[in-house]
Amino acid sequence: MTTRILPAVGDPDAARSVTTLLSQLPDAEPATPVSDSTQLIDTLARLAGEALDELPEVVLVHERIGPVPALELIREVSLRFPSVGVVMITTDAGPHLFADAMDSGARGLVTLPVSYEELANRVQAAAQWSTGVRRHLSSAGDVFTGPGGTVVTVTGAKGGVGATVTAIQLALAAQASGHTVALVDMDLQTGDIASFLDVQFRRSLVDLALITDISPRVLADAVFSHSTGLALLLAPGEGERGEEVSDRSARQIVSALRSRYEIVVIDCGGQMNGANAAAIEMADTALLVTTPDVVAVRGAKRIVRMWERLQIRKAEETVTLVNRFTRNTEIQPPLIQKITGTRVANAAVPANFKELQASIDSGRLHELDAKSTVKQALWGLAGELGIVKASATAKKSGGVLAKRNSGTSRNDRGSIGLPRRRRGGTADAEGTR
Repeated sequence: MTTRILPAVGDPDAARSVTTLLSQLPDAEPATPVSDSTQLIDTLARLAGEALDELPEVVLVHERIGPVPALELIREVSLRFPSVGVVMITTDAGPHLFADAMDSGARGLVTLPVSYEELANRVQAAAQWSTGVRRHLSSAGDVFTGPGGTVVTVTGAKGGVGATVTAIQLALAAQASGHTVALVDMDLQTGDIASFLDVQFRRSLVDLALITDISPRVLADAVFSHSTGLALLLAPGEGERGEEVSDRSARQIVSALRSRYEIVVIDCGGQMNGANAAAIEMADTALLVTTPDVVAVRGAKRIVRMWERLQIRKAEETVTLVNRFTRNTEIQPPLIQKITGTRVANAAVPANFKELQASIDSGRLHELDAKSTVKQALWGLAGELGIVKASATAKKSGGVLAKRNSGTSRNDRGSIGLPRRRRGGTADAEGTR
C-alpha cells in the first residue's frame, strides 16, 4: 500500500534532506513540503474537504516550523484531522519533549540529522496507525472525521464600529438556516455579547483556559444555550481575567468548538491580544468591520498591516465590511479596498441606528425586526460568506427564510444570501455600533 507523506519543514536545507530520504522509502509518496503552519492546515483542510481518503497518512512536522509552535501545531492537526499520523522532527528527542509530543498527539519522534532506518520505522508505524483509524472511522458514521466546522472571526477596526452587532447577526442568520452555531465573545476585557442578548451566566472562556483536554462534556458545561438556539461562550465578567486566556488556550478552545459546531462565529472586538490573534489565524474567514471615515479606515489599515507583520493573516485573505454606509460619504468601499488591500464585501450596512436602538437598549438584539435594513444587510452578508445553507423553502421563496425557533419573530424572514438593493443610500442617523 502506498503511504502518502506531507512534510512541514520551514528550513530549506532540512526540507531537501527529508524529501531525499522520503523518496527512498519503499511504497512512499512524498508530497511537496509546506513551509509554515498556515500552509499545512490549509492544505489538509482542502484535502479533507474533497474526501477523507485524500488526506495523507503521515505528516512530518519540523520543530522549527512557524508561526505556530510545533507542539501546538501537532495538537491542532490531531484535533482537526484525527486520522492523520503526525511525526515530529527534532534535534533533541529527550524524555520531556517526547512526553510533550505524545500529549499533543504525535505518533513518534525523529531525531536530526535524520537517518534512513529511523525515518522508515517512524513513518511505517504512523501509517499503520492511520490506516487502522480510517478503517474504524469508515464503519462509524457518527464519528467526527472531517476538517470541522467553519470559523468566522469578526474584528473591529477600532472600538464602536459595530463588530459585536455584526457577529451576533451573522450567528443568528447561520442558525436560522439550520446550522448548529456557537457564538464566542473573545473581546476578553470589554465583551458585550451577554448584554446584547440579555444573558447572565457564570461560566466563561476563562473556565476552559487551563484545561488541557477539552472534552465534549467539559465544553457543554461552559457554553450557554440561548433561546435562539445559539451556543454562547462568553467573555469573563471581570475583564482582568481575560489575561488567563493564552494563545494556546484559544487554539484548543477554537479547535474544540470547530469539532462540535458547524459554524463558529467569534467576536474579537477592537483590541488585539494573543488569544484573538490565534483565533484569527485559525479562522476560515476573517471579517474586519470599519466605518467610512478617516479614523476607522486608518485603524483598519493598521490592523491589516499588523496581521501581515505578525504572520497572522494576509491582507488578501481578509474581508472588510463597511458599516454605516451612505452614498454621499467621501470614502466609498472601492477606496477602502485600495487603502487596506483587502477584499470589501459586496454587502454594505446602511447607517440606520434608529432601527437598532430599542433592541440594543433592551438587550434583545435577537428580536430585531426582520424589516430592518441593517438586519437584511447583515443576513445578506452571511449568505455572501457562505455560512448559511439554502433550504427547499428558501429556494421556493426566492431566498427568504422562515422562522426556525422561538427566539425569532413570526415575520422574521431575513433574505439570506440575497442582499437587497440599497434605496437612496442616505440614513437617518448612525448605523450599528
